[in-house]
Amino acid sequence: MKRREVLALLGGAAAAWPLAGYAQQAGQMRRIGVLMGFAEMPEAQANVAAFRDGLQKLGWTEGRNIRIDTRWATPDDAVSMQRFAKELVALQPHVVFSPTTPATAVLLQQTRTIPIVFAVVSDPVGSGFVASFARPGGNVTGFILMEPTMAGKWPELLKEIAPRVNRVAILFNPATAPYAEYFLNPFKAAAASLAVEAIVAPVREVSELESVVATQARAPDGALIVMPDTFMNLHRAEIISLAAHHRLPTIYSDRIFAERGGLLSYGNNRPDNFRGAASYVDRILKGEKPDELPVQAPTKFELVVNLKTAKALGLDVPLQLQQRADEVIE
Repeated sequence: MKRREVLALLGGAAAAWPLAGYAQQAGQMRRIGVLMGFAEMPEAQANVAAFRDGLQKLGWTEGRNIRIDTRWATPDDAVSMQRFAKELVALQPHVVFSPTTPATAVLLQQTRTIPIVFAVVSDPVGSGFVASFARPGGNVTGFILMEPTMAGKWPELLKEIAPRVNRVAILFNPATAPYAEYFLNPFKAAAASLAVEAIVAPVREVSELESVVATQARAPDGALIVMPDTFMNLHRAEIISLAAHHRLPTIYSDRIFAERGGLLSYGNNRPDNFRGAASYVDRILKGEKPDELPVQAPTKFELVVNLKTAKALGLDVPLQLQQRADEVIE
């Protein structure tokens, strides 16, 4: 073979090497860690299914080009949450999906380099996860659960469905809702504008639920708001039962409460947030950095009214409210 031909052959091979290397890298298996700050209940599984479905629609299929390592930890099991966070970080995933505030906080104790995407965090700036919505500034970004102004809508809806209400207590667990002030200030402002007494009611243990709810029921015309909180979600059956037993009109942020017997709910569509988080995981896997992806606020909200519960409480639901509702449970 002549020298010119040899050089041409070598030059062609060298040009092909980077392309082959890129193709191999593009086709390699990517690893996604998932730290769920929920109990493994049907609605939480549905949210994870929405996340996986979002990934699949973007071309990511488990077993073909991604591997997903999932850990479930209930919000009141801090030991397991810490252990699972360490396990996932030790696997060195390309990105970690941590939907909730407690899960994201625990992961940030373990890594400040692996990208983290959240889906239903309430106050990422106040929690120290990001510097700002527009410029997250670190290894974390994602989708918030709802704007703090939502807390002003809850007492308004309670007054609309139960006009005699003059006291409203807002329930939350300080351990699993460290962002409580994010909602408390708008709640207090709205209550004051409605001439309603605003009562802050922290609950740290399940055993405290009975006494807190009973205290609110001792005088007539009381009502409850259940703050978005993984602890409250975990113990929703007890809360719904106590509200019914003490005949307290109660509003929730998650439609699952109204579907299970709560009076009404008003909040965002959670599966939408999980699908949105999948889009951010996709972009990170394709090379974008978390600090390049602004934190997103939800755009879809749902009002659900349970007429059966309203009737049991002796409440007549205004027709206008029923017409505004996305779903009326009869």
